[in-house]
Amino acid sequence: MCGVVGFISKHPVNSDLVTKMARTLMHRGPDDEGYWLDEGAGIALGHRRLSIVDLSPQGHQPMQSDCGRYVIAFNGEVYNFLELRQQLDARAASGAMSWRGHSDTEVMLAAISTWGFEKALQQFSGMFAFALWDRQERVLHLVRDRLGEKPLYYGEVGSSFVFGSELKALRAFPNSGLEIDREAVADLLRFGYIPSPRSIYRGIRKLEPGSLTSVQVARAGDFRCGTPRKYWSLDRPTEHHSESVVGIADEASAIEQLHTLLRDSVRRQMISDVPLGAFLSGGIDSSAVVALMQTQSSKPVKTFTIGFREQDFNEAPYAKAVAAHLGTDHTEFYVTPKEAAAVIPGLAEIYDEPFADSSQIPTILVSRLTRRYVTVSLSGDGGDELFAGYTRYQLGEALWSRIRWLPQWGRRAASMSISALSAQSWDRVLHPLMPGRLRSVVTGHRLHRFVQLLKARGFGDMYARLVSQWQRAEAVVLGAAGREDCSADDLEGHAEYSFLNQMRAFDIQRYLPDDLLAKVDRASMSVSLESRAPMLDHRLVEFAWRLPERLLVREGQSKWILRQVLGRYVPKELIDRPKAGFGMPLAKWLREELREWAEHLLSERAIRSQGFLDSVPVRTVWEQHVAGTHDRSSYLWNVLMFQAWLEGQGGTVSRDVSSGATRAA
Repeated sequence: MCGVVGFISKHPVNSDLVTKMARTLMHRGPDDEGYWLDEGAGIALGHRRLSIVDLSPQGHQPMQSDCGRYVIAFNGEVYNFLELRQQLDARAASGAMSWRGHSDTEVMLAAISTWGFEKALQQFSGMFAFALWDRQERVLHLVRDRLGEKPLYYGEVGSSFVFGSELKALRAFPNSGLEIDREAVADLLRFGYIPSPRSIYRGIRKLEPGSLTSVQVARAGDFRCGTPRKYWSLDRPTEHHSESVVGIADEASAIEQLHTLLRDSVRRQMISDVPLGAFLSGGIDSSAVVALMQTQSSKPVKTFTIGFREQDFNEAPYAKAVAAHLGTDHTEFYVTPKEAAAVIPGLAEIYDEPFADSSQIPTILVSRLTRRYVTVSLSGDGGDELFAGYTRYQLGEALWSRIRWLPQWGRRAASMSISALSAQSWDRVLHPLMPGRLRSVVTGHRLHRFVQLLKARGFGDMYARLVSQWQRAEAVVLGAAGREDCSADDLEGHAEYSFLNQMRAFDIQRYLPDDLLAKVDRASMSVSLESRAPMLDHRLVEFAWRLPERLLVREGQSKWILRQVLGRYVPKELIDRPKAGFGMPLAKWLREELREWAEHLLSERAIRSQGFLDSVPVRTVWEQHVAGTHDRSSYLWNVLMFQAWLEGQGGTVSRDVSSGATRAA
């Protein structure tokens, strides 16, 4: 696990600049640093290394292929490198290739030299983001793994092309003059993250999962960027429910295939030359990963859990029970509001661009706990998306089944009728009519959210609105353009997608990489901890995507097939409980322990001086939350994370609203 940086420039390249950029990523790679220059092409590659496999100097990067044609700066792991190495040895005329060390990076270069870049890429199974310089063809390839576990940003800065694992490396490039994108700010308020390929800066893109982009260099610093293209995507069969498409004879066969795939993925991802453990929440996904780790380990697996004193948010007892049953070496840490608050000042630095999933705080804390004992930790990330684990999947389908039959004029009439009264007015009307237990459920705020669902242009748009916070974020962000459709462009209009698979596709392609995986990557890398996700082996993803829905959800129970696998190792009573996310008591803390910090960032003076947000709706939401009449914590956290990030930039900003862009000083 490492950090990569680089640039193509007409100016003379030197090691000082690329080293300076790489050192902004020292947390991603504290063990070693390196650079490689091609002055004739005006290209520089830089690398920071966290040594996991092959701790010797033979794993040093950037690394050049034996043939001299390729140079790579690589972040991540290729888990099947031992199998690929055996294939390459078998192909060699002498019966074995000449290897300098035993790193996966060296195997990647040998595979590319032997099979060609794109054919070799299809063979790599793992999480990765890398830059490959082809000296013969004078092409720089940037590549990101299939599911987006590892990040890669790139773009043009002045007359140069720059890239890096995190934005802070790009900011270190001279005269970067990066401009804040107001549309990205609106996306942040809407979703809590900035969807790929957009970043917080105009002209700087995230390379999307399963994609590569190539930059042709004619002469020193003279480059031409190609259009990013997919080398992998989810299959799109015309009928997901067909047994012939799935290729399984019966349920027992499907369960056995899943068991084999998951067990093999866990086995591969346990390869490490440094201490290894696992995050354990006690839920289905992490319990399945830990169970399969323990069956393949000769000693107790080290497992780690974060707990809260507030019982509604505390999963630690469940994790402890699963750990005891499996016989792991378990460590837990209970978080106090004071300890959570201590994390907040560093969030902007850790996440590098505004990011607002509040579970980032416990994720950072469990990463810090885990890093005291191990350097690599496995997780259950991806299980909800692959096996339909979110309760919102069933809610989304139920909502659409009621909305879709309403004609447009009926939707408009209902929307206008509900919107005629403010949320507060609806509360005054409804609360006297509602039993006490329903007053927190039937609210004016939820009626107004329903209005936004009525405006949906299709099912994908409705689901995107369902998982959004600020529904009309463009009305809060000064200078942001409005949008009619919140869904990803490529998710609408595919008749072959069932409603469930449209939701899963949205989450696999957007929510998973841009929220969940970004959250874990930045949190774990901030303490030089490598996090691995066995559920995201692409073979397992492709298998899960082709499963008929009756194996995913049965009689209202989600993850049916995964539960059957886990049931071989963990008793049903230990895991059969309502789903709980990796959350924290944010609503309470914002009213109490975090109130002073939030008030500082949400003051009318602070908001107006920065020139990005309309203070009126923000202050209204804040006052509603503080008064205790509404829980607005998810809305407020999105704003707070942007405000904290802006403050962390430490400069003034232009207030040219009309241009739709603001330059960060």
